[in-house]
Amino acid sequence: MNSLVGGDVLMYTHYPVKWTYILIAVTVVAFIMQNATDAWIYFAFFPAYALQDPWMFVTSIFLHSGFDHILFNMIALFFFGIYAERLLGARVFLTLYFVAGIVGNLGYMLTASDPTVPAIGASGAIYGLMGALAVLTPRLMVFIYGLIPLPMVGAAALYALLDFAGLFAPTGIAHGAHLGGLVVGVALGLYIRGRFRVAYVYQ
Repeated sequence: MNSLVGGDVLMYTHYPVKWTYILIAVTVVAFIMQNATDAWIYFAFFPAYALQDPWMFVTSIFLHSGFDHILFNMIALFFFGIYAERLLGARVFLTLYFVAGIVGNLGYMLTASDPTVPAIGASGAIYGLMGALAVLTPRLMVFIYGLIPLPMVGAAALYALLDFAGLFAPTGIAHGAHLGGLVVGVALGLYIRGRFRVAYVYQ
C-alpha cells in the first residue's frame, strides 16, 4: 500500500494500525459511562457555553445520542480510520481526527439555530477522514448505506451536498459539524498532494 511519510517524496511503507482501535474503544467506554450517569451533559457541546467551557470541543466527540448513532459512527470510523491511519501514519491521523472534530463543533456553533441545544458525536472527526481520503484516494470504492458503490470522491461530494441542503431544512442533525470536519480533511489532503507533488495515491 502506498503511504505518505516525511520528506518531499511519496514512499512505500505500511504504518501499523493502533489508534483507530483505541479511539473506538474509548468512544464505546464513554458511551457506556454516558448511559450510567447524567454527568455527560457537562461534556456535550453547547455553542452558548463552549467558549467558557472549552473542553466541550473535544469531549463531545466521544459522546453519542443512542445505539444507532454510535454504531454507524464506529462502523465508519473502523473502515475510514484503518485506511487513513495506514496512509497517513499515527501522528497525522490523530491530528486530523481531533482538528476535524473541533472544527466540526465550530461549524455547528456557526450554523446552530438554537445555541442552547447541544451536539454530540464523532461525525465531524470522521468526515475529516473522509475528506482527506477523497482527495488522496479518490478512486477508492465505498458503499453508501452499505448498498450503493461510489468512488470515495463521489461519496464525499454526495454527503457534502446532502449536508449543505440540510442546513436549510433542520433535521436534528448537526450538518454544520459534518461540513466543518469535511473541509479540514479536504484541506489536509490538498496540502499533502502539494507537498508530495502527486496527483493522488493510486489504488
